[in-house]
Amino acid sequence: MTAILFTMFAILVGMHSLQTPNDYAQNNTSKLPLLLPDPKNEPSKYCYEIFAWYYTAVWIGIFGFIVVSQSYELLTAWGYLGVCGGLALPLMLQPLLYPLASAPVVKNKIIINPDIQRPFYKRYSTKATIYLMTYAFIGNYWYTHYFYSVLKAEYTMPSHRLNDVPIAMFLATHFYFCTYHVCVGNGILRYVDKSYQKGWMKTILFWFTILSLSYFTAFMETLTISSFPYYSFEEREMAYTVGSAFYGIYFVVSFPGFYFFDAHIDDGKQKDRPVTLVDTFTTACGHGMMILLLLDFVRLYLGIPLVIGGVAFATTG
Repeated sequence: MTAILFTMFAILVGMHSLQTPNDYAQNNTSKLPLLLPDPKNEPSKYCYEIFAWYYTAVWIGIFGFIVVSQSYELLTAWGYLGVCGGLALPLMLQPLLYPLASAPVVKNKIIINPDIQRPFYKRYSTKATIYLMTYAFIGNYWYTHYFYSVLKAEYTMPSHRLNDVPIAMFLATHFYFCTYHVCVGNGILRYVDKSYQKGWMKTILFWFTILSLSYFTAFMETLTISSFPYYSFEEREMAYTVGSAFYGIYFVVSFPGFYFFDAHIDDGKQKDRPVTLVDTFTTACGHGMMILLLLDFVRLYLGIPLVIGGVAFATTG
C-alpha cells in the first residue's frame, strides 16, 4: 500500500515539475497545492467553500471524538440517526436558513455572497446541496451492494435500514462528500486548472491528479474508519488496496463533475440558460449512472455475482 501511494506521489511531483506556470500561479502566495475560488470573480463559490471548510472542522471533531472515545457503543438505531442526521442537517439547511454562508474579509474588503440576493432555487449552495444529496442517496442505495458483494463488507451496528443499508449512512455520506468535493476536490483540481498554461501536459496532469486523489481519498476513508468495529470487510488488506481502487471509481467521475458544475454562476456567461434545480438533479443522476456502470464493469470482470437482498425498510440490532 505504501509503495502504491509513494509511486503516485512521485509521479505527481514529477508531472508538476514539467508544467509551465502561468501569471495566476506566479501571483499565488499559497504554499499549498490547493486553491479557493477567486473571491472577486467567483464570490458564490468562495463563500460556500469557506463555509464548508469551517463546517468540516466541526463534523470531523465531533465524529472523531465519537470514534476515539467509543461513544458509539452507547448508540441505538435512533442514536445513529440522531448523530448522523444532526451533523448533516446544517449543510442541508444552510441554503435556506443561512444563504450568506460566510462573509470573509479579503484585502480589507468583506466578500458578500451573491446567494443572499437570489431566490432559494437559484442559489449556488442550493444546487450544490441538491447535487450532493442526490449523489449520496444513489451511492448508498445502489453502490453499497457492490461493496457487500465484491468486498464482502457489512454494517453490523443497530440501524434503521432502507434497502438493507443503514439510513444513518445516507446522512453521514452527505457531510463526508461535502468535504471531499467542495473542499478537497475543488481546491486541488482548481490549483492544477488555474496554475499552469494550457496544453497536453496539463491535461494529463489534471486527469492523473483526479485518479490519484480518488484513490487516496478512498484509502484514507477506509483507513480512518477501520477502528469502527461495526463496518467490516472479509479481508482488510484487500479493502485497503483493491477496495480503495473500487471506491475510488466514485470520485473519478464526481470530482471533475462537481468541479465543473455550475461554473458560470457568477460570470453571467449562462445568463440566458442558467443551471436549474432540474439540471442539477439530472446531472447528479447522470454522474451516478456513469459510476454504477463502471462498478458493474469491474464486478463482471471479476466474475462476482451481485446480490441485492433485504426489504424496503427494516430495523436491525
